[in-house]
Amino acid sequence: MAKIYSVIGFGGTVETRPGVREDVIRERKFFGDVLYPSRQFRESDKVNADAYTGTQLSFVIDDWAAENIFAIRFVEWHGEMWFVKSLSVERPRLILRLGDVYNGPRATNTGINAP
Repeated sequence: MAKIYSVIGFGGTVETRPGVREDVIRERKFFGDVLYPSRQFRESDKVNADAYTGTQLSFVIDDWAAENIFAIRFVEWHGEMWFVKSLSVERPRLILRLGDVYNGPRATNTGINAP
C-alpha cells in the first residue's frame, strides 16, 4: 500500500462584501494511504476524453477535519486536483473516492477558520 502526504481542500461560501458571496478554500495536508489506484477515460464526443479516476485514498484526520468533512471539495493526487466523489468516516481515518479533475478555486488567506 503506497503512502501519501497530500492536500485536502475544504470550501465554504462567505460574504466578502455586502451582497457578494464567494467560494473560499482552505487547504490542509494529511498523511494517508492509496487504497485503490485507478485511472479511466470517459468516452465522449470530444477529441480528448476527460480524465476520471476511481482512486480511493485513506487519510488520518484530526478533529478539525472530522468536523468539516462536508466542506471537502478536492484532493491533490499525482500533481492534479481531483473532486471528491464520495467519502466515509472510519475514525481516525477518512476514506475518499475521487472522480473528475477539479478546476475550481484554490486556497486563499481568508475563509474557513482552521488551526
